[in-house]
Amino acid sequence: MSKIAFITDSTAYLSPEFVQEHDISIIPLNLHWDENTYRDGVTITPHEFYNMLDASKSIPSTSQPTYGEFEVLMKDLAEKNDAVVAVLISSGISGTVDSALMAQKHLSKYAIEVVDSKLTSAGLALLVKALVQARAKGAEAKQLVELAERIIATAGIFFMVDTLKYLHKGGRIGGASRYLGGALDIKPILYLNQEGKIDALEKVRTKKKALQRLMDLAVEKADGKKAYVGIIHAQAPEEAKAIQMALSERMKYAEMETYELSPVIGTHVGPGTVGIALHTVDLD
Repeated sequence: MSKIAFITDSTAYLSPEFVQEHDISIIPLNLHWDENTYRDGVTITPHEFYNMLDASKSIPSTSQPTYGEFEVLMKDLAEKNDAVVAVLISSGISGTVDSALMAQKHLSKYAIEVVDSKLTSAGLALLVKALVQARAKGAEAKQLVELAERIIATAGIFFMVDTLKYLHKGGRIGGASRYLGGALDIKPILYLNQEGKIDALEKVRTKKKALQRLMDLAVEKADGKKAYVGIIHAQAPEEAKAIQMALSERMKYAEMETYELSPVIGTHVGPGTVGIALHTVDLD
């Protein structure tokens, strides 16, 4: 059985316990705030981030890891393993995949695979977890990439933001721009489209109705199949818990956990964001 190393990025926001247990390398994205640069999940936590955001007059910007950072990490892992599989945040919202591909090109003598997840946050975390499970059963690198592609094809991320100002300021607003300037009580339902870009799905009056609609969309996406589900929130743990409890009674699931948004993703969607990620590929 081949020895395969995994790389993912900080936006998956996997627990330190899971990362350590399964020997996953995390490459952090960067948060630039006034005169300071923070490494996502390393030198700034969600709690610290939102406290600073509340007190700050400015909104930070973000950047992907450099190809040099990827090259150092990939080379080190490739020399210790038979193959390296990097599973990363959607290229539709970050240049992280581009940096990884550049490093892969410079390390062409090694067996390195780069997967554009078209996802982030809980969607990316669920994908990594599925590949870890498959690796434990003896899957080779190419088989892991094929499994990733199947999961990406069935995956969905639906979310509601409290305000569009963060997406607008960060330049990630995409198709949601059509909802700018709308009534304050309108809550936009957004999603990551097939290109992994943020797009608008519909708008709903009131937060309560929007949360209900998120659950409806998840149930429709699962279509009666057993799903792997991640509930996403940015400083909204009570809403996330309520969704998890209600959703667990409405659909079949193999896994349903809550994930806090990393500071880098929180920068673009803002506090109060709630979402659901899921896929329906059978991993048994």
